Amino acid sequence: MSETPIGGDSFPAGVEILEVHVAELRQLFNAIDPAPIRERDLDPRIEEFIVDWGRELPRDMPPALLVRLAQPDDAPEVVGLVRDAVHGFFTGRAIAARRRLRRLFQSGRTSLAIGFAVLVLFTIAAQLIGGRSNVEGFGRVLQESLAIGGWVAMWRPLQIFLYDWWPIRADARVFERLADMPVRVTTGAQVHTSR
Repeated sequence: MSETPIGGDSFPAGVEILEVHVAELRQLFNAIDPAPIRERDLDPRIEEFIVDWGRELPRDMPPALLVRLAQPDDAPEVVGLVRDAVHGFFTGRAIAARRRLRRLFQSGRTSLAIGFAVLVLFTIAAQLIGGRSNVEGFGRVLQESLAIGGWVAMWRPLQIFLYDWWPIRADARVFERLADMPVRVTTGAQVHTSR
């Protein structure tokens, strides 16, 4: 049996093709999602498979998705919606990731303002305690605790601005690439795939 294109995009030269094999198109989508096909979420396992592949793909290699059906689908109009559904799904994921990044930066700015105020107050208090010439025992412990506490208050904003933001931005970029990839649906056996 040869491969028979059913619908979707043509693949330009130089794309990396990911094949997803399903018995029927409805297996692509989350079974509990009641939305119409065009707005339906992908099945979580298929989403994870596609996203993991997208993360491993080199940046200069454009992605393409080939959905291979075991047998022709009964509803050809549904096949035409698959491309739109995949694009819409990953566009939604990219928008959500960008929104999450904006919220993280807002939280980071608030945390920075609070952390910096606490650091200043605790540093002033530690200097006042340390300004006494005979600081020993409990006074010395209190002075050191205030200095440490001030820097601990800066932990969360530093974590946000140094480490937490870039994985979210990387995910947004992957989702944006996947939202733009050509999608084609075929049925039958593979004859030849050039990569």
